[in-house]
Amino acid sequence: IVSRDFDMPRSLAPEGWYLDIDYLDTVAEVSVNGVTVLEARNCFRRYRPDVSHVLKPGRNRIEILFHSNPKAANALQASMPFPVPYAAQNCPIPNGNMLRKPACHFGWDWNIAIAPLGLYGRIELRRFDRIRIENVRVHQTHNDDGSVDVMVDIELKGRPSGLVPYEIRFGDQTKMSVEENDAELQSHLSHFHIEKPDLWWPAGSGAQPLYELYIRCGEDERKLKVGLRQIDLNTDKDASGSRFAFRVNGKDIYCRGSNWIPADALPSAATPELTEKLLQAAVDSNQNMIRVWGGGFYEQEFFYDICDRLGLMVWQDFMFACNLYPSTPEFLTEVKLEAEYQVRRLQHHACIALWCGDNELIGALTWFEESRKNRDRYLVSYDRLNRT
Repeated sequence: IVSRDFDMPRSLAPEGWYLDIDYLDTVAEVSVNGVTVLEARNCFRRYRPDVSHVLKPGRNRIEILFHSNPKAANALQASMPFPVPYAAQNCPIPNGNMLRKPACHFGWDWNIAIAPLGLYGRIELRRFDRIRIENVRVHQTHNDDGSVDVMVDIELKGRPSGLVPYEIRFGDQTKMSVEENDAELQSHLSHFHIEKPDLWWPAGSGAQPLYELYIRCGEDERKLKVGLRQIDLNTDKDASGSRFAFRVNGKDIYCRGSNWIPADALPSAATPELTEKLLQAAVDSNQNMIRVWGGGFYEQEFFYDICDRLGLMVWQDFMFACNLYPSTPEFLTEVKLEAEYQVRRLQHHACIALWCGDNELIGALTWFEESRKNRDRYLVSYDRLNRT
């Protein structure tokens, strides 16, 4: 159990309070003043449980009870209707495939098996009065005349509370409005036209200008950096069957890159400074792409910020590697929520070039005696995961 006490002044309004938590690893219960407010089972999600009903004026206490991840994984395996094999040749700690947690934490051919647990990201007590920003998506349309149209799509959560002021600034353009806040979930769209854009290019092919996007909705605000670029995957037919080539801003780019694994076996030791040193080394050795491998983390925001600045395109795996996985409704629900959160979180980054479903899961179907003897059962299970 980890815990902390904090004081709530009596002058603060009692409603609208929530915890904002991410990188919570992995099977854990969060309580405030002895009341459970969150039961977490997924290291790759962001949690924002309401805590207004448990806070009190004066001294409050928050606790996180971390359960044993290996024990939880073993229990889940035992509950399966049929065995779900894992890559024992990589993982001396069994059944890591049962949890939404980095596969390499259970060991790998290059990694120590220590199954760490902890809180590596944020934990904040926050409040919104009328409205808060849930997600921001930035859609780019690159026109034949060289101009770019940018659509900023803001997803909001709030409660009916009358008029709310909006300010959205992209580069040197600003849109301001006042709108009725009349629903719990709503959206706000803003359009910007950039006549002569400064385009973002991969390292070695040009510069990496980034436009500042500032959003204020009521009392909540967000600041993002956006690079204007168009990345296409060219799969035109060729003599070998089809190409697999990246085209950026209409120009074919020869990709030179590396495979990125977590920068340290202890996640909290993978600091922004260490990360930048490693990514700068990639650029210094003439690389322009980093593949985030599916047995680790969806990296923290600073990783993608650095890639934006350095011009490193990111081939982003979803976090599945070298195992078979459950296809129970409970597991697939976690996968769905994880994928929705991560794609929305990273979507605005110029560096994101491609999303890949997994690392070697098709191959893994042939690695285990169970799946070789009963191919269709495990193929259907994989298909359900892949569709999710």
